[in-house]
Amino acid sequence: MDTRQLQTALTDYFAPWIQALHLEVVSSDATQVTLRLPHSDALARTGGMVCGQAMMAAADTAMALAVFSHFGQFRPCTTVQMNSSFLKPLSGQDGLVEARLLRVGKSLAFGEIDIRSVSDNKSVCRASTTYALL
Repeated sequence: MDTRQLQTALTDYFAPWIQALHLEVVSSDATQVTLRLPHSDALARTGGMVCGQAMMAAADTAMALAVFSHFGQFRPCTTVQMNSSFLKPLSGQDGLVEARLLRVGKSLAFGEIDIRSVSDNKSVCRASTTYALL
């Protein structure tokens, strides 16, 4: 799937509150997808820090899109496990959410996600995920 198809998938397959994150597909290939999470006051806590819930929603969405990209089409899947570590605040700027598939089997897919700040490209959050392929 190309970036245009993945951008369309955001409106076709995801809930309205995910669409409200205004995620933008930056790049993709068969093993990874990178999204831009635009900074907004609606996602920020005191001090302009993007809240963890918004980052985890963006991470989960990026990984689902990576699964779609791997199969070249929509593939029903669901998150089984997500483990996250917040390394530093994402304050007053956009984030880049890179989801990379590590292994895709018959019933499970494993991946990792790195969220970086746009200004210095340093990691602000890392996550590992397991998805059930339905």
